[in-house]
Amino acid sequence: MQKPNQIAPASGKLGVLLPGMGAVATTAIAGILLARRGLGQPVGSLTQLGTIRLGKRTDNRAPLIRDLVPLADLNDIEIAGWDIFPDSAYDAARRANVLEDRHLEPIREELSSIRPMKGAFYPEYVKRLTGTHVKSAPSKAEMVEQLRADIVRFRTEKKLARAVAVWCGSTETFGSASAVHRTIDAFEEGLRKSDPAISSAQLYAWACLKEGVPFANGAPNLAVDFPAAIELAKETRTPIAGKDFKTGQTLMKTVIAPGLKARLLGLNGWYSTNILGNRDGEVLDDPGAFKTKETSKLGVLDAILEPETHPDLYGNVVHKVRIDYYPPRGDAKEGWDNIDLFGWLGYPMQIKVNFLCRDSILAAPIVLDLALFMDLAQRAGFRGIQEWLGFYFKSPQAAAGLQADHDLFVQLIKLKNTLRWMAGEDLITHLGNEYYD
Repeated sequence: MQKPNQIAPASGKLGVLLPGMGAVATTAIAGILLARRGLGQPVGSLTQLGTIRLGKRTDNRAPLIRDLVPLADLNDIEIAGWDIFPDSAYDAARRANVLEDRHLEPIREELSSIRPMKGAFYPEYVKRLTGTHVKSAPSKAEMVEQLRADIVRFRTEKKLARAVAVWCGSTETFGSASAVHRTIDAFEEGLRKSDPAISSAQLYAWACLKEGVPFANGAPNLAVDFPAAIELAKETRTPIAGKDFKTGQTLMKTVIAPGLKARLLGLNGWYSTNILGNRDGEVLDDPGAFKTKETSKLGVLDAILEPETHPDLYGNVVHKVRIDYYPPRGDAKEGWDNIDLFGWLGYPMQIKVNFLCRDSILAAPIVLDLALFMDLAQRAGFRGIQEWLGFYFKSPQAAAGLQADHDLFVQLIKLKNTLRWMAGEDLITHLGNEYYD
């Protein structure tokens, strides 16, 4: 990744494409519409509320991030998306039951005008849903062409200068990269043959990359994290990032686990269980989809604790993750964690966490930030994997052979130092020895 000589201005309209217009997407859309009317505060959004220190502590320079780098203005955002159900953004938001009337009714007309394009959907990848608003195509190659046509039409009708995509759809059944994912030619031959290893999420991602639209993957699906997609992203000079929004329980793990490691407190076990009742919970009730999510969640602790470096402290950790679909809870997910740790001379201790969170409320600002930062990356001339955006993901994508950082605080330093680097400012190392000469 080369340092940009200049960053193209954020002039003109930015299109934000959302594959999957359920609870997360409609909560994000509503928040954007309310924020630009001054009717709601975008709490949780670095791009809107975050500040960034520049120079020495004594310089007292801490502008808003959006004043340091040229981000698209909320008023310049146009939104579209795909879904396998025909509901407008307003109807989908009402059904999701995340937001109250006081937030939906002032923007009802705008939300009602946002209607999803038909989704590219193969039910074998999401077995608990039956789509009623879906495309039909003789091959997956033709399905990609239909998605590309949707993107071109959206750009033309809304007179867009640029576009980005953020996957907000469901978790698909578990799949790994195979021979069809190794090269661009192999993947496109697989599309023509409708290879079963190519899932719906990969079709959206491929269509976006073909159109030069940056793609961020908010689910644990295999979408842009395979060699052919990485190669195509470089070829089309398109940023990619993923995967799986870091929201509730895993967010807490990436806060607590770095603290345990920093103090070299040992860990015997970490038991995590969740109950949730939204569409995500229904999808994850399928064992194949749960395996995809479980794999994403389980990778966090080893990456942070580095058991190979500290085998006596972290070499025998029992890490369990459960998710139960419990419809009465709706989008108000509840996560319990029991942490068995030990300290001085091996004496045992426990931490118990009960996080009563709102899944879509935590994910919505991530959708906005990724849309704006991915657009910034493209205007800065970046292409391929954007590891600096790992702050937002459970399973951050990194270059082959690299272990991605999972520590939330390291990720934030990386993100902010990347912004400083882009803007020509000094990086912050936190050394501070010059204050004590």
